[in-house]
Amino acid sequence: MLNRPTTDERLGKSPQRLVPYFLLVMAVIYMGLGVFLWAASGIIALPVGTRRILGTVFLFYGIIRFVRTYGQHFKRKPTHDDKH
Repeated sequence: MLNRPTTDERLGKSPQRLVPYFLLVMAVIYMGLGVFLWAASGIIALPVGTRRILGTVFLFYGIIRFVRTYGQHFKRKPTHDDKH
């Protein structure tokens, strides 16, 4: 059989290119969940202290994930020409 590249390989498209965007969306969802837990007064049947601690954990976890993902996938990588 011939060893031909797939259409996605020839066009440079790959599902792996969507992973960084998915990771950013997940980070925003974690942050939103944290804010929701802080703001939800009677919606969730948890004590206020527990809800706020859980909300804070989700918020900080989302921020950490966002910063890490942005740094790994979206920050401009220095090239050889940038050193001049």
